[in-house]
Amino acid sequence: MALSDVNVQKQIKHMMAFIEQEANEKIEEIDAKAEEEFNIEKGYLVQTQRLKIMEYYEKKEKQIEQQKKIQMSTMRNQARLKVLRAQNDLISELLNDAKLRLSRIVADPEFYQGLLDKLVLQGMLRLLEPVVIVRCRPQDLLLVEAAVQKAIPQYMTVTHKCVEVQVDREVQLATDVAGGVEVYSGDQRIMVSNTLESRLDLLSWQKMPEIRKALFGASANRKFFI
Repeated sequence: MALSDVNVQKQIKHMMAFIEQEANEKIEEIDAKAEEEFNIEKGYLVQTQRLKIMEYYEKKEKQIEQQKKIQMSTMRNQARLKVLRAQNDLISELLNDAKLRLSRIVADPEFYQGLLDKLVLQGMLRLLEPVVIVRCRPQDLLLVEAAVQKAIPQYMTVTHKCVEVQVDREVQLATDVAGGVEVYSGDQRIMVSNTLESRLDLLSWQKMPEIRKALFGASANRKFFI
């Protein structure tokens, strides 16, 4: 039975509506899938950028923390150096004051003569040379000659050796030296400095740990090698 034009038109419309519905559903499906993929990609990009930002700021935070540690260490070292400089300045001032007081030793003739006797003999015993030259201040010439006369027999008793001692009248110590002597081998290649200044310097170096402890107290970080 042949379809009338009206029925044909109805079927065509029905088919077109079906096709349009399927097309709309497909479009919605595509849009939903695209939206889902977009959200996934957006989430991935956001998470990636968030991780990068977190990593960047963590790195910056570590750098800042490291800089703080370096600055703190630098400040501690600078403070420590200032303290050490102040301590060294105080010790230098005390040693300079001690050198100024050496004149009191020379002011006591009896005590100074006894000290010269020991300094001359010690210099001779340290050299153990057959010929010895002794130099002193011009004002100490007679005292040193007396000290040499006492030292020779004592030297021979200790060493069982003869010795010739010359008191140098041409080359002498400067008049501003506090006192004491310099003792040379005959060829003047070896010298023992037994001036009052050199003895004070040696004693202060040997006693430096005790001096620092007395002035500044004990320190676990302070070490001395003598």
